[in-house]
Amino acid sequence: MTTANRTGPDIARVPAARGETPPPLLRVRDLAMAFPGKRTATGRRGAPVRAVDGVSFDLEAGRTLGLVGESGCGKSTTGRMLVRLLEPTSGSVEFDGRDISRLSQSALRPLRRNLQMVFQDPHSSLNPRQTVARIISDPLLVQGSSAADARRRAAELMELVGLIPEHIDRYPHEFSGGQAQRIGIARSLSTSPRLIVADEPVSALDVSVQAQIVNLMERLRAELGLAYVFIAHDLSVVKRVSDRVAVMYLGRIVEMGDKKSLYENPQHPYTRALLSAVPLPDPAAERRRERIVLLGDPPSPAAPPPGCTFHPRCPVAQEICRTERPLLRTVASREVACHMA
Repeated sequence: MTTANRTGPDIARVPAARGETPPPLLRVRDLAMAFPGKRTATGRRGAPVRAVDGVSFDLEAGRTLGLVGESGCGKSTTGRMLVRLLEPTSGSVEFDGRDISRLSQSALRPLRRNLQMVFQDPHSSLNPRQTVARIISDPLLVQGSSAADARRRAAELMELVGLIPEHIDRYPHEFSGGQAQRIGIARSLSTSPRLIVADEPVSALDVSVQAQIVNLMERLRAELGLAYVFIAHDLSVVKRVSDRVAVMYLGRIVEMGDKKSLYENPQHPYTRALLSAVPLPDPAAERRRERIVLLGDPPSPAAPPPGCTFHPRCPVAQEICRTERPLLRTVASREVACHMA
């Protein structure tokens, strides 16, 4: 199936002049999200939880940015803010040159067809009371398509993601986890988006099924010209699908750059620790490799430490790390927030 078979109008794609760098499809600047603190026994509210604290990056059309980090680092919150499922506390999100972070819901609705999301748990993200036909076609019905056109499009998308169109009237519980995730991907494709935020799309699946879903998403990107923000904690999966990688720690990006240079020569101690935990296919190389074990747990985002938030766990921290917050700067062809880089 080609992009000419898509239902509904597409935003015009004007190629950049020869020699010019096209503007990014997605431009994120100083994005932050602070949740209200819990109330104490006396009724007073505690300090706000800064889940995301000043995230900035660009993403070009047709490219994939991998967003990685430990659980609780703020990567899923970032993804939900990109598609306005969460309202950011501050910062901006520009999509195709337009700031969407402060648009009203009515003004945002026409743009939502170009911004879609794939969720982590395929079964909990699908309505168990709706058929696959209704699940996939609902976004089209919201955008004004007729019921007949939406159902026809749903059948096309089932075939595109490797499902049998004749199963269109089945319910989610009749499918396996991998098949249910394919339904979720088909739903995200129904409005012909330009950007998909994939929040841990394979972490709830068996290893063998993970490879199938990753291959499917890569094929769809090539065929449909999609851009992805691929959120995961598995660095081996991120390496396979991403063009650039951003490493998050306690709500901030600590290292970001192209995949090859970041994986071969990590500059931030946290990135080195994460990569040292990725299994190697060669048993001999696995035995020779030095494993970096981080001591302690990540600090609370409600009370982050001064200076570099990683310094309580960092094996190379110095006095400046305890007092001065490092900013992202260019080191070895990528951006690193570390005084020691």
